[in-house]
Amino acid sequence: MTDDHSGARPAAGRAHSARPAPPPGPGPAAGELWRWPARALAAAYASGTVTPTEAVEAVIARAGQVEGHINAFAHQAFDDARRAAAASTERWRHGTPAGPHDGVPLTVKDNIPVAGMPCAWGSRLWADHVPDRDELPVARLRRAGWVILGKTNVSEFTLGLGNVSTLLHGTTRNPWDTALTTGASTGGGAAAVASGVGPVALGTDGGGSIRWPASYCGLAALKPTTGRVARLDGLPVVLHDLEVVAPAARTVGDVAALLHAVAGPDPRDRRSLGVPDTPLPAGRPLRVRLVGQFGDYPVEPEITASVTAAADRLTALGHHVETGPVPFDFARFDAHWRTIGTGGLAWLMAGREDWRGQVADIYPPMVDHGRSLTAADYVAALDAFRDLFAELAVFFAGTDLLLTPVAGAMPWAADELAPPYQRVFTGIANATGVPAVSLPGPPSADGVPIGFQLIGPYGADRALLRVAHDYETAYGWAGRWPEPTGHLPKGTRA
Repeated sequence: MTDDHSGARPAAGRAHSARPAPPPGPGPAAGELWRWPARALAAAYASGTVTPTEAVEAVIARAGQVEGHINAFAHQAFDDARRAAAASTERWRHGTPAGPHDGVPLTVKDNIPVAGMPCAWGSRLWADHVPDRDELPVARLRRAGWVILGKTNVSEFTLGLGNVSTLLHGTTRNPWDTALTTGASTGGGAAAVASGVGPVALGTDGGGSIRWPASYCGLAALKPTTGRVARLDGLPVVLHDLEVVAPAARTVGDVAALLHAVAGPDPRDRRSLGVPDTPLPAGRPLRVRLVGQFGDYPVEPEITASVTAAADRLTALGHHVETGPVPFDFARFDAHWRTIGTGGLAWLMAGREDWRGQVADIYPPMVDHGRSLTAADYVAALDAFRDLFAELAVFFAGTDLLLTPVAGAMPWAADELAPPYQRVFTGIANATGVPAVSLPGPPSADGVPIGFQLIGPYGADRALLRVAHDYETAYGWAGRWPEPTGHLPKGTRA
């Protein structure tokens, strides 16, 4: 798989600030290095034309320009990043890089522990938590030389209802329009990447929480197969095995590069053992089912138009796209979906009385709901998800991919909650463990990004990314950049 750095057609619609895509090698001044994809930076490091120190300094300078508008960070670790970049520069100078992307800067979501950095989980209850161990994917990145810029804002407990707006770290805003949300809960990481603060972000997805922000910020993102990325030394598990570590980036090639850096089994995580590398059929057009609505939940017209156009583009690439019904029991999924999150949150708060008054207003009703559940309710949800997996397996025996919107709603005010119909398309991939990729489709009339989703069979992560790369090559979005404007409202944490 190769990056698409130039020559791709721009997506339809008017961008807020369209600029040429960065070249794959040297050319821009050092101050423009914040525009470069991860793989382009790595190639420049290898050729000696750019150093990690130059790239990291450019990205830090970019953060200084945009952070007051978007509030992406929960914790900035720029001094640590400078030291790591200097060490990487020396390794490249001596021809001993720690890995192919040694020195590439990235951000890490603030529910993934990084040793020595605060890991507040978006909550006052964890404000003083500083882990002494990296979670396993972070440890893998450190060993390979990636440079961590800091921790990005998350929804509290990663259980927000469509935004990143917390009592601890304030409201994260969409760089395409700072009045709007980035979506929950990897919204800080998506805002950073979309603004040029690191070419990639390491996040998580427990129900759409990297795909929604990618959709709203004009990025590519993958929710991997459950177990593709082994996990260890993380925060308490409140979403069973629904939440997975997930990459987001401006290019599909960079998503693949970050996935490769963190993926792989570990004998201490049984979910990671035996995950297949499932291929998609070669030598014939892929069979794709377009499902534009789940149940009776509405979908806003601009989203329907964009996803329909994306389907037409896939047809133009030679795939066979047909509109059809939802290929699983959506009503059953919808009936059980809330159980895992509220049950997990109730478990998290069990035995402690200091949480009331310290969390946002949406959480006490969620805890109360979780406490009203029985063990039988929780097992019924897990049983339903097992049956839904079987239904999707039957579907994928005759159809290669499922195409849907990422979200039912266009982004709304940054400090407000999502409408109920926003969330319906993404959770099925988490409930069943299958991979799903979010890609930019044609944007709205005023340039706000709109994403579409491709869901594939269990284990088909890399095959799904190859399809995504082909789409990006033909209909790339790398030339579209937001220009965040307007300072954060008074009283909002910057």
